[in-house]
Amino acid sequence: MSNDTRTTGSWKETVGRAREWRTVDVVVAAVIGVAVGAVFWLWNILWTVTTPLFVAFPPGQAVIYGMWMISGVLGGLIIRKPGAALLTSVAAASVSAVLGTQWGIMVILDGTLQGILPELVFLLLGYRRWGMGAAVLAAAVAGLSPAIRDNVFYNVTWPLGYQLAYALIVIASSAVIAGVGARLLTTALAKAGALAPFPSARG
Repeated sequence: MSNDTRTTGSWKETVGRAREWRTVDVVVAAVIGVAVGAVFWLWNILWTVTTPLFVAFPPGQAVIYGMWMISGVLGGLIIRKPGAALLTSVAAASVSAVLGTQWGIMVILDGTLQGILPELVFLLLGYRRWGMGAAVLAAAVAGLSPAIRDNVFYNVTWPLGYQLAYALIVIASSAVIAGVGARLLTTALAKAGALAPFPSARG
């Protein structure tokens, strides 16, 4: 066997081991899901109480929408394993549903979609790019789900201009709150030493 063949095989084995799930990965994914799910529950209340503030321009309320995209992006950035974004997003949505939400069981579907989309971004990046650009892109793509679905199911009576504004604001809010927010939070946790078992401990 040539040195090149042995090197290639060794590299593939290293990558394979790096992508295998460990117990600590599952535990941390669950912890992120529970913590963010509790935040989602509070955010549901915030959404309700702030609705009257946007009567003049309802799409404007989407400026705070991005928080609901953060679980999948944060889970992906911290755990850095295939499926991490999806698992943490579904876990967070499930916790939010159990705690109670005005959208009922539909939040599980939302959480699934909002986990699959950033997961696809990380996949396309080969699970090797975790910087600010990757985080913002993953979050913005996650925002496509509510940007489209909410207009179809909830905002169908709005003028087209309102629907387009809503979609753009949701995506922008997702990029800023979930993308920039998750990247900064990951960096802060790494500096605090909370991510020692993960590659993300290096920032």
